[in-house]
Amino acid sequence: MKKTLYTLFLAFAVSVASAQDINKIITKDYVDHLIKTLSSDEMQGRRTFTPGIDKAASFIEGEFKQIGLKPLEGASGYRQTFYKYQFKPVSAKVTIDGQVVPAENIVVVGHNNEQLSFDQTNSDGFIKLDPSKDFITQYRGLARSGKKQLVLVNINFVDAFNRLKGQVGRAVDEKDLNPAKPGAIVFVLDKDTVAKDFKVELKNEIVKMPLFNVAGIIPGKSKAKELVIFSGHYDHMGIVKAKDGDSIMNGADDDASGTSAMIALAKYYKKLNNNERTLIFVAFTAEEIGGFGARYFSQQLNPDDVVAMFNIEMIGKDSKFGKNTAFITGYDKSDFGQILQKNLAGTEFTFHPDPYIKENLFYRSDNATLAALGVPAHTISTDKIDVDPYYHQLTDEYKTLDVENILSTIKAIAKSAVSIVKGIDTPTRIPKLGQR
Repeated sequence: MKKTLYTLFLAFAVSVASAQDINKIITKDYVDHLIKTLSSDEMQGRRTFTPGIDKAASFIEGEFKQIGLKPLEGASGYRQTFYKYQFKPVSAKVTIDGQVVPAENIVVVGHNNEQLSFDQTNSDGFIKLDPSKDFITQYRGLARSGKKQLVLVNINFVDAFNRLKGQVGRAVDEKDLNPAKPGAIVFVLDKDTVAKDFKVELKNEIVKMPLFNVAGIIPGKSKAKELVIFSGHYDHMGIVKAKDGDSIMNGADDDASGTSAMIALAKYYKKLNNNERTLIFVAFTAEEIGGFGARYFSQQLNPDDVVAMFNIEMIGKDSKFGKNTAFITGYDKSDFGQILQKNLAGTEFTFHPDPYIKENLFYRSDNATLAALGVPAHTISTDKIDVDPYYHQLTDEYKTLDVENILSTIKAIAKSAVSIVKGIDTPTRIPKLGQR
């Protein structure tokens, strides 16, 4: 009886001490500092391949160093650098029936060579977009075709055409350069038909572009080979066409909030210094343009070594379940969520299954690559993504956030992860893609 009482008292004392620690370590001022800095105009919207994302990476590096994280094994610093190759158009000349098309009426997609020329005799010819159908649906089918083709675009599609024009300059891997069967889809605005012939002459400059995740670790004690990952993506959408005097996509909720949570958790667990498993904290790049950062990071690991992944995305506002709540994507795919909720017994906070199944969020965020490899990798969020007026808008700024909501969510993650961090609980694996 005495032993039982003593055990209960000790557990209560540890719980109280932990609560005191967390409130001292994860403070409003600290989280405010992180989010305000990452979402400031100085970061220029943190777009991949811009000076703004380099500034953001340097800031995160500084925080990791101050916390005392170690670089990944074999790395000399916190940046995990890799490369993509970007095509920058040098020239695109299109001649139709002897007339040169104005450059502003041309968009080229899928051209992975430095030079390419084709006409009606050695290509897939020309087609016209159907003005009665959706532009994006027709565009996607063509962009993936691998053909050499001229596409005539009705003037009714001028707005969609101009948006497409602003998105060119895609990034690819080295293996995708100069394919054996070169292709290019060339969209031409305001041309109805080709009466006799056409000719397309394209030139690209291929530029090697660095990308970098920012990652640090707290080595585990007794189970160092078992990995627990905490992550958020730190890129956003950069500088765009001004609206109401503002042109910077600050991305305060998406995902300065999640990245700040990841950093705050690193500070918390480093102070506690009681993790039996190795903890990796990583800010991913290039989520907004294809999840390149998370994909590269995942390729550097043995997925069998990863016990769990806590990916944190958009926790800046109350969830649809009310205060002190968040949802977990892929809740039914492992017992990850059940473990987290068990560890929050007696608290006000509750985790819920993802209510936005139609949005396919589980495979849209940076948890997706590891989840596909069988890791219980889940995203934690509070965003009402179906009605969020700030999502991917210029108005996603610090002033729209509820910092108290962010604080409560970070602390809930910190408490709920404790048994996984200490090696007590191991979430069940997710069936690998292809094995379902």
